[in-house]
Amino acid sequence: MSLDRFIGEFDRALRTLTGAVQAARPSPAAELFEPELSRNERDQAMRLMRVNHCGEVCAQALYQGQALATRNPRLEQPLRQAADEELDHLDWSARRVRELGGHTSRLNPLWYAGSLAVGYAAGKAGDRWNLAFLRETERQVEAHLASHLARLSPRDTVTRVIVEQMKVDEAAHAAMAQRLGARRMPEWGRRLMARSAGLMTRLSYWV
Repeated sequence: MSLDRFIGEFDRALRTLTGAVQAARPSPAAELFEPELSRNERDQAMRLMRVNHCGEVCAQALYQGQALATRNPRLEQPLRQAADEELDHLDWSARRVRELGGHTSRLNPLWYAGSLAVGYAAGKAGDRWNLAFLRETERQVEAHLASHLARLSPRDTVTRVIVEQMKVDEAAHAAMAQRLGARRMPEWGRRLMARSAGLMTRLSYWV
């Protein structure tokens, strides 16, 4: 890796972990008024959005690791583009956590390091398995966001519209991986990924 690229990758990691990112797209909730929510509704929304923000930190690391590992420029460019699009999610979710009076997960550096290693390993497994991992990740995130919509207060239109747009984008990234030739992830791989995501979700909900 060249020095310039190393500096660029380090800068990307630092910006992800410090929150020094700015969405290219305005928040889907930018024109909405803050709803009147009970303390419990606000706390639930804040914790769920903290989980989502943690997931976006992991997504940045996964995409970064996958892009670093692949030697196929045809694959690297879509991975970079998807990561850039998910910077919007990173910004939107962090802002919403703060609006609801909370803080992002204190364990984000740990999740980032682990996800970077996993993404790099997936990239080294070959393009089709790299894409299979990406497709399954996005599929599980889409399902995870759907479960959050079911848990959010119907009155919390601001949080809901952000999560809905994130869900649409995740589905598009899964479809992109499918178009590029993703294999089907074996059952043991899907279960392992789900268990790892479950651990991250439970811890970041509280910490």
